[in-house]
Amino acid sequence: MQMIAVSERPEHFIQSLVEVWEKSVRVTHLFLSDSEIENIKDYVPQALRGIESLVIAEDGNHIPVAFMGIEEGSLEMLFITPKERGKDLGKQLIQYGIEKYSVKSLAVNEQNPQAKGFYEHMGFQVYKRTFFLRPRNLR
Repeated sequence: MQMIAVSERPEHFIQSLVEVWEKSVRVTHLFLSDSEIENIKDYVPQALRGIESLVIAEDGNHIPVAFMGIEEGSLEMLFITPKERGKDLGKQLIQYGIEKYSVKSLAVNEQNPQAKGFYEHMGFQVYKRTFFLRPRNLR
């Protein structure tokens, strides 16, 4: 897999990453309902356009299969298509983020125990817990 830092973010590219996001979320965020996923999905393009550093992983056909977003040394998003999960791609992205962008922190939802376990396996530790009320309607 090739890691690529992305600065140009045309609409067709953003939409391809939204597809990666949705495929990933549907298999990893089982605590979200379909309607919650659809509501959140409306905000994903804005987040992708606005994140300071965006790194993608492409397959051999130059199709994005994963991405991460970094803001001021904090990993803000990391999503991998189900087809590529379990192939060390998450580990490669995290290592790339640490080496190239000095990633030192992240936030993970405790309702996603696989992600929490993955980040702990990568050496991250819980240093603070916060309680967020999930709004009924994100619009």
